[in-house]
Amino acid sequence: MTQGSYGQFCPVAMAAEVLCTRWTVLVLREMFAGSTRFNELRRGLPRMSPALLSQRLKELEAAGVVVRKRGSAAALYEYHLTPSGRELEAIVTGFGVWGQRWIESAPSLENLDVELLMWDMRRNLDVSPMPDRRVTIEFLYSGTAKKLRHWWLVVSPDDGVELCSIDPGHDVDLYVASDLRSMTAIWLGLDTVRAAVGEGRVTLTGARKLASDMQTWLGRSPFAKEKKLVA
Repeated sequence: MTQGSYGQFCPVAMAAEVLCTRWTVLVLREMFAGSTRFNELRRGLPRMSPALLSQRLKELEAAGVVVRKRGSAAALYEYHLTPSGRELEAIVTGFGVWGQRWIESAPSLENLDVELLMWDMRRNLDVSPMPDRRVTIEFLYSGTAKKLRHWWLVVSPDDGVELCSIDPGHDVDLYVASDLRSMTAIWLGLDTVRAAVGEGRVTLTGARKLASDMQTWLGRSPFAKEKKLVA
């Protein structure tokens, strides 16, 4: 019997021993979102220590959920879900659906994390309403630490969507000024760009078309469509 074992033969208990350690489900969330490299996983889990992330990946590898492979760059390794791991997608999605429906909005909006928010925005951005050229959008978050206040999304027809925390030096097409709580609420589907702009919580300066289309290109959390069943 391993340390932390429930000591039960029940399949629920056996699965929980693999999946219910701290951060494990979130590591899987990031992998289902498309992250395969260690640094990509860290960007989606900014509050998880590198040592603990490494440990969880080794545990998932030992359980046959994840396999480590050499990446396209020889010096880099990538982590991929095995058939066993891919079968967990419904479970991880179910966690998110349940959380969106049944966790109250106020506690959710107390767990603000600008790094995670911007990383989520970057990988869910809908570029279809954007012009066929490089577009740079700068986000300015009031009330956050100075080093986390400015973020840039650079959208390019050739290079896709890049997230920058240091000024990339491009002309900015749209400036988005907001408090972090309002933008997080929009991302979660608890608020809208129109309402936030109308109430002065979000200010859009720059290209009018980009501003008017923001609700479309911003995208939202994959769980935003789920209706809240609690206040």
